[in-house]
Amino acid sequence: MPGTLPVPLEIELPQGWQSAPPDEVGAPQAAFVALHTASRGQGFMPNITVSGHTVGSSASLHGLAEESVRRLRENVGPVDVVKRTEVGTSPAPGFIDAPGIVQNVLIRATVNGEPMELAQSQFILLLENKRQRGERVQIEVALTARKSRLQEVLGDFQSFVSTLRPAAAAAGG
Repeated sequence: MPGTLPVPLEIELPQGWQSAPPDEVGAPQAAFVALHTASRGQGFMPNITVSGHTVGSSASLHGLAEESVRRLRENVGPVDVVKRTEVGTSPAPGFIDAPGIVQNVLIRATVNGEPMELAQSQFILLLENKRQRGERVQIEVALTARKSRLQEVLGDFQSFVSTLRPAAAAAGG
């Protein structure tokens, strides 16, 4: 069963990307997965995942970034943090007053029995849940690709992130 997001989001996929069932592509914790279809048949397929969960009032962006690295080390393999940058109070259209952090990491993983160096760019947001007063949520959007192919898909990832916004409330709701 795929993960769920504590707040509904709207996104737009860049051309050349296709959504995929998280369970079927080995990302059961993700609420959403997109695959770079032009890379099909070239070994590791670049992917974008979106996950999220409720966090405590004391959660910090740097703490959430560290937790993400810890999970990767535990579940995938050795991880090196290349860069971590806090972004302003409006990191993406539609997210007003939402602090975020961009974290770039290198991951040494074994994929289908083959050692691989992967690069991951993570965008972590800390939001106030407008539907549940006082509740804070973490949204993590990650692009993962072979290190040698990251630059090919990074622009698509930035475009994807720029379309993230809270889902419009249902009419009459």
